[in-house]
Amino acid sequence: MVTPRANWKGYIKFGEVAFPVALYTAASSSERIAFNTLNRKTGNRVRREFVDSETGDPVERDAQVKGFEIEDGRYVVLEPEEVAAAIPNSDKTLKVEAFIPCDEVDDVYFDKPYYLAPDKMGSDAYKLLRDGMKKAKVAAIARAVLFRRLRTLLIRPHGKGLIGSTLNYDYEVRSSEKAFEEMPDLKIEGEMLELAKHIINTKKGEFDPKQFDDRYEEAVAELVKAKMEGRTLPKKKAPPASKPGDLLEALRESAGMSTPAKSKRTAANANAGKGRQQASRAAASKARSTGAHQRRAG
Repeated sequence: MVTPRANWKGYIKFGEVAFPVALYTAASSSERIAFNTLNRKTGNRVRREFVDSETGDPVERDAQVKGFEIEDGRYVVLEPEEVAAAIPNSDKTLKVEAFIPCDEVDDVYFDKPYYLAPDKMGSDAYKLLRDGMKKAKVAAIARAVLFRRLRTLLIRPHGKGLIGSTLNYDYEVRSSEKAFEEMPDLKIEGEMLELAKHIINTKKGEFDPKQFDDRYEEAVAELVKAKMEGRTLPKKKAPPASKPGDLLEALRESAGMSTPAKSKRTAANANAGKGRQQASRAAASKARSTGAHQRRAG
């Protein structure tokens, strides 16, 4: 198995204690199925090309430069060396600024996870930080220049080691007030709330990532295989549309409980059945009586 390549190497420093670490990507999309764009007529791959928006002429790489738009059609040009000079200097150190309760950071601020492994010497100090945080049930907030930007990391104990998640800046996280501003102010209580609790309790489980498959990847892989073998995949039937109904009725059905409405209908049907049986018996009795009378008269 190929040893993973470190994305960054530096030091973690808390107080006056510092030790070397290596940072590795904890999640990657490199295994996902990727497509190439082809020319439908020739089957050849096409390449992306930058062109001048006004003249339509191709622009070679060495003629391209970064620009920041200050108003329509006007830009401040930024040369590569100017951008490089503006990036904060990196001292390759993750400085722990505070220890906080593990659940104090809202998940919406989480960006990307990285494994922080001890690099060369310093494993004793590494274990000291890991075990100390485990015992105190805290995480560490640290800052460092990573990938040309000053970034904040939340460092937590993870199995035998540490995991550091880069955090989004506050200006990058959109306010939830806008998303939920049209939510009606309704109070759910009584039978509806109890049924919801019941359904939740019956669905309790544990998170096992192996149980959750990427259906899109599987479907595309099967499609590619079928095309290579000259097969066509059967068309999937559209799922039946769910019938609109009230929330309480849906909750009762989900909980496996019969509704009062159904009970009433069942009772009504039963009564109707009894009535039909009684009428049938009365008709039969009358017919027998009429027949006997006719025989005697004859």
